[in-house]
Amino acid sequence: MFENFWFNVQYGMNHVLDINGYDHILFLMVLAVPYLFNDWKRVLVLVTTFTVGHTLSLVLAAYGVVQINGQLVEFLIPVTILIMALYNVFTAGKTSKNNKIGLLFATTLFFGIIHGLGFAREFKMFSGQAENKLELLIEFALGIEIAQLIIVFVVLFIGFICQTVFRFSRRDWMMVLSSIVIGLVIPMIIESDLIN
Repeated sequence: MFENFWFNVQYGMNHVLDINGYDHILFLMVLAVPYLFNDWKRVLVLVTTFTVGHTLSLVLAAYGVVQINGQLVEFLIPVTILIMALYNVFTAGKTSKNNKIGLLFATTLFFGIIHGLGFAREFKMFSGQAENKLELLIEFALGIEIAQLIIVFVVLFIGFICQTVFRFSRRDWMMVLSSIVIGLVIPMIIESDLIN
C-alpha cells in the first residue's frame, strides 16, 4: 500500500524535476522570481493553484472528457512561460502587483491546465487500468506539489543570496532571471511542431 503511494508521489516529483522536461521548472522560476521569503503564503497559494490546474486537466484527460491536440499543447506550454516572463520584465520594480492578484491566480490556474494537458497522454497510459484513478491522481498531484515547492524554495533562496550578498536589487533579479527564461523559451516556441 505505502509502496504504491510512494511510487505515485515519486512519479509526480520526477515529472516536475525531469531535466529533459524543464519547461515546468522554467514556469515555476518565472512564477516565483517576483517574491521573497516573507511572501511565502502568496507563493504557496500560487504554486498550489498551478497544481490544481495541472491536476484538473489530468482528471479530464484520464476520464476521457477532453481530447488533446499534442502539437498545440506543446506549442502553448512555452508560450505560457514566455507570457509570465514578459509580465515580470514589464512589471519589475513596480508595486502595483497587489491590485492584479486575482488575475494572476486565474492566469496561473489556466496555465496549470495547459501544462497538465501536455502530460495528459503519458498520465493516461500510466494510470491505464488502475482501479482507483482518483487516488492515483491525488498521490501524483502531491508529488508534483512537493517538487514544485522544492524548486520555488531554491528560486527564493538564490534570489535571497543575490539580493543580500551580491546586492542585486529586486527589480534587477527579476529582470535577469526572466530574461534568461525568455532566451530559453523562444527557441522552444520556434522549434515546435506546430510552427514547423
